[in-house]
Amino acid sequence: MSTAQQPLPSGIGAAATAEEVIKGVDLTGKVAIVTGGYSGIGLETARVLRSAGAEVVVPARDLERAQAALKDVPGAQAEYLDLLDPASIDTFAEKFLASGRPLHILVNSAGIMATPLARDARGYERQFATNHVGHFQLVRRLWPALVAAGGARVVVLSSRGIRFAGVDFDDLHFEHRPYEPFVAYGQSKTANALFAVELDRRGRAEGVRAFAVHPGIIIDTGLVKHLDPELIRASGTVDEDGNPIIAPERQWKTVQQGAATGVWCATSPQLAGLGGVFCENCDVSPLVTPETEAAWYEGEQTPGVLPRAVDPEAAARLWEVSERLITA
Repeated sequence: MSTAQQPLPSGIGAAATAEEVIKGVDLTGKVAIVTGGYSGIGLETARVLRSAGAEVVVPARDLERAQAALKDVPGAQAEYLDLLDPASIDTFAEKFLASGRPLHILVNSAGIMATPLARDARGYERQFATNHVGHFQLVRRLWPALVAAGGARVVVLSSRGIRFAGVDFDDLHFEHRPYEPFVAYGQSKTANALFAVELDRRGRAEGVRAFAVHPGIIIDTGLVKHLDPELIRASGTVDEDGNPIIAPERQWKTVQQGAATGVWCATSPQLAGLGGVFCENCDVSPLVTPETEAAWYEGEQTPGVLPRAVDPEAAARLWEVSERLITA
């Protein structure tokens, strides 16, 4: 498979923070939207983009919580949006488009992980609906503003969770197979990566570039709230008191380090002319090969992306399926 999955190399490294990678970047006059921008790495992303001068809008299902979280991010705006509610996505996008603002940066950071089986009002499995379908609809509705920017970047938060599953086009919503939380999560994260591939292909002629990101393993966020504490302890990512162990060389990161790759993809001049790639540790990930596959599955310190997560044919198929899902 022909691929652009080749490290630059960027020279930055796994331990960098978002604040460090944005140093020297002036975003004055730029507009950014950060979903999930009121908690975890989304909040840090919003804070750092705002500190560089960007106008930052944070879509939020819980406006009161978002406004409280953003009190230390002066000027950031919270607007209502629920990724499981198609009507609210359309309303948010219509309001933004009516403002006449271009959209230079869109960071799709909101997500859920390994939740019990639940479905949205359309019957779509909740992890796939939240992590992929809602964001797909948001990008499609905001497309005119992205094009109007004359050079926009869309950053899609994926995960090393792509290892748990590819996209099952025959049973996206677990209607015919047993539901497994991590399989559903893996499917949604693979969908995130594929979305960036096809989005970039379709958008590059109009100046819209897209990147998928593995932020690292960040225990200190709400993303792990559905996980058994014993499972977390068994993973070795926390100490005997339950505190996260920070080892960026193993992808075990702080929130500030976890936000770095997404911010790098959204703003770095090193990525000029590039797109449609999966990134981690502030660099383009290498492609996992048969020679590196065993080491990749065995330990987080081996960087890489599985071919199925950047396959252009699967990406094109997912796009067509997703178009049907948001018009059903």
